[in-house]
Amino acid sequence: MSEQTLENLLKEDRTFPPPPEFAAHANGTAELYAQADADFEGCWAEQARTYVTWSKDFTQVLDWNPPFATWFADGELNACWNALDKHVEAGNGDRVAIHFIGEPEGDTKDYTYSELHDQVQRAANALSALGVGTGDTVAIYLPMIPEAVIAMLACARLGAPHSVVFGGFSSEALRTRIDDASAKVVITADGGYRRGKPSSLKPAVDAALVHGDDVTSVTNVLVVRRTGQDTAWTDGRDLWWHEALAAAEPTHEAVPVGAEHPLFILYTSGTTGKPKGILHTTGGFLTQCAYTSSVVHDVHPESDVYWCTADIGWVTGHSYIVYGPMTLGATQVIYEGTPDTPHQGRFWEIVQDYGVTILYTAPTAIRTFMKWGEEIPAKFDMSSLRLLGSVGEPINPEAWMWYRRVIGGDRCPVVDTWWQTETGAIMISPLPGVSAAVPGSAMRAIPGIVADVLDEAGDPVPDGGGGYLVITKPWPAMLRTVYGDDQRYKDTYWGRYDGVYFAGDGAKKDVDGDIWVLGRVDDVMNISGHRLSTTEIESALVSHPKVAEAAVVGAADVTTGQAVCAFVILRSEAVEEADDVGEGAELVQELRTHVAREIGPIAKPRQIMIVEELPKTRSGKIMRRLLRDVAENREVGDVTTLADSSVMDLIKAGLGGTGSS
Repeated sequence: MSEQTLENLLKEDRTFPPPPEFAAHANGTAELYAQADADFEGCWAEQARTYVTWSKDFTQVLDWNPPFATWFADGELNACWNALDKHVEAGNGDRVAIHFIGEPEGDTKDYTYSELHDQVQRAANALSALGVGTGDTVAIYLPMIPEAVIAMLACARLGAPHSVVFGGFSSEALRTRIDDASAKVVITADGGYRRGKPSSLKPAVDAALVHGDDVTSVTNVLVVRRTGQDTAWTDGRDLWWHEALAAAEPTHEAVPVGAEHPLFILYTSGTTGKPKGILHTTGGFLTQCAYTSSVVHDVHPESDVYWCTADIGWVTGHSYIVYGPMTLGATQVIYEGTPDTPHQGRFWEIVQDYGVTILYTAPTAIRTFMKWGEEIPAKFDMSSLRLLGSVGEPINPEAWMWYRRVIGGDRCPVVDTWWQTETGAIMISPLPGVSAAVPGSAMRAIPGIVADVLDEAGDPVPDGGGGYLVITKPWPAMLRTVYGDDQRYKDTYWGRYDGVYFAGDGAKKDVDGDIWVLGRVDDVMNISGHRLSTTEIESALVSHPKVAEAAVVGAADVTTGQAVCAFVILRSEAVEEADDVGEGAELVQELRTHVAREIGPIAKPRQIMIVEELPKTRSGKIMRRLLRDVAENREVGDVTTLADSSVMDLIKAGLGGTGSS
């Protein structure tokens, strides 16, 4: 970004205070803000002792030597013991921990805390028999099945850091992560189910471990039998998961580790092409995940059925499926499949059938549901829902409103949460029992987190201004370093401002001081000297009743430097109109005028292209780089990280006649 700050475009006057009956029983209270402001370290010490059981209590809360922090350093604990043993010993072993729903029809299984406890103990002993001990790394490459949770907790039980690799990644991506972490064992499956068909996983592991003359650190591969498909086998290296667990001793004592002992490494993409191994440790991470599960998601373990729709291959699955909710003793849904298999109402059928009370999903999914039409969720009884959450990217105000109205019945508070792989846990969010939520705004930092929006010089922007989103004090769940590369950690996250964390997002403050996250500063456009956010123009487009989703990029323009180019997906009822000869062009003009009216003439798109799909990564993020290639008539770049690489062919093939200049 230049010396100018981001311009503040959209205005939002709608507010939604919490229902009185919700506020009366909410875990998060207004007093938490005052407590954290008055005694920062004392507040976190209280959360650590409230939500986490320590085998050895800590005496020191924080040691901060920027940019390196240690939290609760002399305390000892075990993350798996907190997620399982604690609840069994408290007499809650018969509580359902996981309602597992496989994609094939009728493939369901409930796991109580006692049953998971038994499985995890055997898995820990099986890993130990393969030579895995405290400090050894285990790579996990699995579909969204209970064994993924069991494997993660078994590693934590041993004090062996896990490195989960999303099951959609290639053998090459898996190989780089195995090598970087020096993984000793890989846990995988023969395959998984996706859109009604079995897909294979084991061949990618085999390919990753056969790499020319390179020597791999992996000694064994544990294979879960999920689909039953034929599976290539390497004797002496490969073992069936079920056989290894059956042969293992049934009991295992959880290993206490120091609070700063590594819990996991999770790789995220880097600008240099080499993935960054984000290192998270045990005590601080567990504390903040459990605390935010309680005060942001308002989990009441004795009565709630919680469902986070993320995959365990992403940080959301780590923090808000495995460690946060399970440390609280929650009952949750885990679903293997996609939202449209076997039909487009699958999510709402699950909510109805399992009485889901808390739903945590991504804006990209919400906008997809909008595209399909509200008559689909209308077929299902979702009166059990009492709280909705959003995660992964900024949510457009109109998508927020649709989520609240159609899914939440105009009664459920919505928590729009901002956080990152690097932060480990939620950082900015409404407290659902306290905040008068504003559609599209993450609102303010949660109690115990100190966030701000700075200009280029490092000064806080005034209310109504925009700039860089930063965290100005350390926090318990923060990454400790980039695995094996302290300098990269310093340069990437702490290089812009001295002692202040900045990870690439732009933001604005509204007139009330609430924070609106505007996405990556890499996506900021410079239009005739004005610094405009793609997110706000996308929000203006989605506010039109015919638009379900939009992606905006800045394309080179000889007159204005950059020009706004938009790619738009229509709601189902508007598609036929756009297909009619001549009416597509009329709709494009209508949308351009709508943006100018909502934001101002400066934001009016030069070009709007109506498309069927947008290029997205497997985690649902829009790849604007590829859209910029299309807008500037360049050869489209690398598409290997897309969930569906054919999308770009569809976009290029379908652009005739839909643009407007």
